[in-house]
Amino acid sequence: MKKYSIVATAILTALASTHSYAAQISGKVVDTNNQPISGAKVHLHGKNHSVITDKFGKFILNTDSDSQLHISKNHYIDKRTDIKVDQGNIIVKLEPSSIESVVIYASGLHKNSLEMTSPVTVLSGDELQKGAKATLGETLKGQPGINASYFGPVSSSPIIRGLDGPRVKVTQNGLDSSDASRIGPDHATTNESLAAEQIEVLRGPATLLYGSGAIGGVVNVVDNRIPTDKIETTTGAASYSFDTVSNTNTYAALFETGSDGFNFHFDGVVRNGKDYETPGYSEHEEHEEHEEHEEHEEHAEVLNSVPNTFIDSQQINFGTSYVTDHLTLGLSFGRIESDYGIPAHSHAHHDHDDHDDHDDHDDHDDHDDHDDHDDHDDHDEESVFARVKQDRWQALLNYSLHNDYIENISVKAGFTDYEHSEIEGGMIGTTFKNKTTELRTNIEHRLGEWHGIVGYHFASSDYEAQGEEAFTPATDTTSHAIYLLEEKQLGNLTLELGARLEDYLLESVITEKHHNEHEEDHDHLEEEHHELSTLAYELSQTNVSFSIGGVYDYSEGQNIAINLSHSERSPLTAELLSNGVHIATSTYELGLGYHLEDGEVHFEPENIEQEIATNFDVSFRKFSGKFGYTVNFFYNDVENFYYQENTGLIYSAEHGIEEADHEHEGALPVYQFQSQDAYLYGLELDAHYNVNANNTVKFFADSITAKLKDDGYLPRIPNNKFGVNYEYTRGNLVTDLTITHYASQDNITAYETTTDSYTLIDLSMQYDLALAGVDMLTYLNIDNITDELGFVHSSVIKEQAPLPGRNIRFGVKAFF
Repeated sequence: MKKYSIVATAILTALASTHSYAAQISGKVVDTNNQPISGAKVHLHGKNHSVITDKFGKFILNTDSDSQLHISKNHYIDKRTDIKVDQGNIIVKLEPSSIESVVIYASGLHKNSLEMTSPVTVLSGDELQKGAKATLGETLKGQPGINASYFGPVSSSPIIRGLDGPRVKVTQNGLDSSDASRIGPDHATTNESLAAEQIEVLRGPATLLYGSGAIGGVVNVVDNRIPTDKIETTTGAASYSFDTVSNTNTYAALFETGSDGFNFHFDGVVRNGKDYETPGYSEHEEHEEHEEHEEHEEHAEVLNSVPNTFIDSQQINFGTSYVTDHLTLGLSFGRIESDYGIPAHSHAHHDHDDHDDHDDHDDHDDHDDHDDHDDHDDHDEESVFARVKQDRWQALLNYSLHNDYIENISVKAGFTDYEHSEIEGGMIGTTFKNKTTELRTNIEHRLGEWHGIVGYHFASSDYEAQGEEAFTPATDTTSHAIYLLEEKQLGNLTLELGARLEDYLLESVITEKHHNEHEEDHDHLEEEHHELSTLAYELSQTNVSFSIGGVYDYSEGQNIAINLSHSERSPLTAELLSNGVHIATSTYELGLGYHLEDGEVHFEPENIEQEIATNFDVSFRKFSGKFGYTVNFFYNDVENFYYQENTGLIYSAEHGIEEADHEHEGALPVYQFQSQDAYLYGLELDAHYNVNANNTVKFFADSITAKLKDDGYLPRIPNNKFGVNYEYTRGNLVTDLTITHYASQDNITAYETTTDSYTLIDLSMQYDLALAGVDMLTYLNIDNITDELGFVHSSVIKEQAPLPGRNIRFGVKAFF
């Protein structure tokens, strides 16, 4: 009884402390020359909201106990300052940083980018606004260690250190985006870069907080759709941009207002564009031999645009919240409706193969009609495009107890209803649906010298696919997890420990076809000569992940971060249960649960083992003075790595699966998921040199090697890249020139082709001005100035969808 009395007393004391008198703390944030710093964020530790310093660097906030202030500002080193409840006025001095320091919301412990044990990249502010593209992959691909899957510019997902698909978790405000982008490369992410305040990329396993799907990393899109700070005035923004390479018009708007703790948020984005232009190319140009190319040159059609890459997208989001010193309660709703073309689809591709039956004039006319579409339903009778609809609800409850033990309790919940239909010849061919529910509860606490969070995470997904391309069965996936993340300060060393225990359950009903052995005549091989059987299937596994890491400040403005992690992941539906034609990739896919024997497919899901990754990261950082850098080295050893392997067989509807020496028109190669030990290692470099107040030079590079333990290379590993950026600032004008060289990729599998090197040169100019009392930001970007032809090795349609040619983007944004 005594033990329970102590616990009850502690809880009552914690709750009672929330009603204690709120003292007012005022202060000023200045630089090393004692000049005020405006726009600095002052966060009271243990609470979920913050205040911003005014033009004099001043701030005022309330507290009811001794605590700690976390002050952050771009281009300054974050500072943490202990305060007393009766302290009164304080002055905080920030040191300049040669590397941008940004608070990482996905860290879970209010860490900034220079305090993280694992490497992180952040895009925010003007850099994000002028560099935002239609997809996350295209927005982020220039960062060290990050590339894109590239199924055309309207469907491009991030690749982190060579890992993509189900190994990279894409989240919005810490909750899963819950679209179908992890199922196939032709499925676009539903996150909008223009609506984001910042985009965070956590490299390496982030499974402790985000689950087994984050074995390769996390991309977290942070927005203010549920305002967590009190909004006292009405603010807003409107922007417009135009891209010449695809005649794309993009409109965006933002509006926020609030009073007495009640807040309201609205944002919306509309984007309309046509097929994008590219330097002249012919399909399969990359792997043609030179002699063969000359022999067929007169028959090869040279394309100057990539067919079926249009986009027509609309997105709106509403959010509201109520914020007090202790409580944040909010709700948001978002709606996405998007149509976009799917390039290199087999239906359109077969028609293209028949171009020899038409004269050049007919081809030219068809191409012109294709480019001049006004309505994607009439885009082309045989074209295929995706129609995406998503409704997303998200709720937040944060209660700050702010006592010596429990600092705050946070609950996030989300529900997403996603539908992706593929329209073929004006008719719905296949529909993918995914309904997800997610709940995350965190308790932030301080026990002695340890500070951390303990949490519970629930996720449920109801997925189904109906139609021709339904190569995966309907599946219910549920996971329950508890996790713990703790840190402790030991002098100049910050130690971090974490663990997660996850219960994973996948349930499905498998349908198998059995050929009637008494029917031998292929001419009568019809549906009635197959026997169908169903089997209820269940995969239940327990995934354990843990990590240990630390950041050691070995010198003023310099530190080293080391992190060792163990992560386990269960297979997703596509990896385990695929069995059918995947039209987007022009393959017949089989999952881990199937066995091939004499052309017959048998469902034998025995001994399905988790994918287990042991990852080691070392980062060296220098962030003071004129010269700063971040260098990351990583080694990832993966047991039972899931990957697709070419079986050497082919599939056709008439003959089924058979040896590749049988040639049938329209036959597709058969790929099957396998599991084998693999390892990936490499480095990432990001260095800055401030020549003077107006000139900055940046260098960046990444390199990755990914192999199976039997010395075979993994497929579609991105090209290594390196580049230089020069930035010139004068008054309100910012100009930067970026040169990025992508090395050739010849570390390939038996069924891949070498990808040649290419160099992209990009120029950007940005100017701030005031017009009629309205603050405005204008920018002009010229991408791929030299109109270079480049192919993306990580793309499954590399030869059919090269990178866009020269593009001029003009944009303007007005603030009120």
